[in-house]
Amino acid sequence: MSLPRYRTDTPLHSSFDRDIRDTHLIYDYDAVNNTGDREKWRYELWFFSHDRVVYRVHGGPMAGRSNYQTAAYQCIRPGELWQINWLEETGTVVSLVYDLTESRISGLLCFSQGHWENAKDAKGDKRNSEDFERWRNLAAQGKQTDRFMLTEQAQILQKFKGQGDLVSILPDAFTF
Repeated sequence: MSLPRYRTDTPLHSSFDRDIRDTHLIYDYDAVNNTGDREKWRYELWFFSHDRVVYRVHGGPMAGRSNYQTAAYQCIRPGELWQINWLEETGTVVSLVYDLTESRISGLLCFSQGHWENAKDAKGDKRNSEDFERWRNLAAQGKQTDRFMLTEQAQILQKFKGQGDLVSILPDAFTF
């Protein structure tokens, strides 16, 4: 078996197409920077398909990162709550809860040591082979428990259907 690999024994809920497929979100985390000042970390996320997300980071330490990933979706409550999980080539694990009724994202981002401590090297676009290879090397820094665990909530500013300004991918786009 090749890794990484996703396993979800719970079937994708029938409300996926209505609730989440092709939904595009722009949201801000209210965060604190390294000097203690409050700032907005803007993210843009497109739920591309039943097993892919596409995103771009506009604000905060990871601003300038454009990426897409294989993702696993779980319906918590149809029409209300969804969980979306993915692993990045940097070794970072992302788990988000999308609250449709409150227009909120709650997230746990488990940054690998290499990703968090070398944010400048994590910028770029996966479609650029040099960026992609550099990101893979970030995963090799530290060990599995050397992580920066960031738990934050974000307010959704915009919600619409379609790719918006994000670059589309093939449905079976290679992610690792």
